[in-house]
Amino acid sequence: MTPSSSEQNAWNADGTKFYVVTPGGQYVLYDFDPDSLKVHSRGIIKARSGGEPEFSFTRPNILYLASVSNPAFLEYNVSTGQINRLNKFSDCVKLNSSDFAFGVSISANDLRMTTPVGPEQDRNFMVYVYDRKQGCRWYNTRTGEIGGEWGPKGTIPVSDRYSIHNLRISKSGDFVWIQRGESTVGSHWLVWDVSTMNVVACSSQCSGHHAMGYSHLIGASGKKHPLDLILRPLNRPADVTSLIPDLQPTSSARYWYDQHYSWNHISAADTTPVCLSTYSDNNPNAPDAPLDTIAPWENEILCVDADGKDSRVWRFAHTYSTAKGFWHTPRGNVSQDGRFFMFTSDWQDELGEAPRNKAVHRTDVFIVELR
Repeated sequence: MTPSSSEQNAWNADGTKFYVVTPGGQYVLYDFDPDSLKVHSRGIIKARSGGEPEFSFTRPNILYLASVSNPAFLEYNVSTGQINRLNKFSDCVKLNSSDFAFGVSISANDLRMTTPVGPEQDRNFMVYVYDRKQGCRWYNTRTGEIGGEWGPKGTIPVSDRYSIHNLRISKSGDFVWIQRGESTVGSHWLVWDVSTMNVVACSSQCSGHHAMGYSHLIGASGKKHPLDLILRPLNRPADVTSLIPDLQPTSSARYWYDQHYSWNHISAADTTPVCLSTYSDNNPNAPDAPLDTIAPWENEILCVDADGKDSRVWRFAHTYSTAKGFWHTPRGNVSQDGRFFMFTSDWQDELGEAPRNKAVHRTDVFIVELR
């Protein structure tokens, strides 16, 4: 399967390696030839990660991980197998023995990285950021406290308190997007300007999945149409620009579908098209049964212009996923050069039964060239 999040950078910097996920939670590394499209397994990634790793945006052989217990950021060379520990969290902030790291998100220059810390997803309580020049910085979402080795310290000026479901750092490294888990205050995501005490909650059009650029965030409005994508600056999340403004509203609940966004081939101006996979759980769960598609863009691999000029949508392929269960959905990841897109599919239940559970059909990872 592809990683659980389309935002995860599962391709290396020159498009010659990627990793996939097994049902047992292992990460398998592959060599990839962009010209012949041939792949070769390099085997299971030996370094242990507390959540999904992420490839460097600048060095093809470097993979970043967050060790699960005694949390630390690690740099793993996939060619030599060498592991370097970059930062041990307990050297910066006091943690409990039950607190773990859950994946890693890095900036485009590899300078900053972040992870949620806590006992489990939706109960995690700390945004931990490491800057390779300045050191650590942290934000406790339960108490509102911010501390570390650089930047202003204290308590945020608003009373927003919550736990963490997911988080990502912008490609610039300046902002962290935080999806709430448990909350007694609000229900939507927030943005932390990392070098400040400013934490701002989304006020409208906040539903669905999102993807981070350098200084902008892309997601769906959740209003008139499932592909009504909006672009907003991270320092002013209330200001929104529609990427496909002429869509006609639909009132049919049947017509709505879900999608995951990947923007890892992003330019510093945030104008590179965002790529995505769409899916609907209305699809039948029977081998050879055709997908229940009633309109363009449903069950497809798409890219959408993000420059705000011509609202262009590219249609590349069908996903053939029944979307019956999260891991059967086609969560896709675009390569860093924008040439390829890999996604998960059970291919309409035509890949055979899962070896350990005959009631479940297999999934596999597919790659489409974006041309």
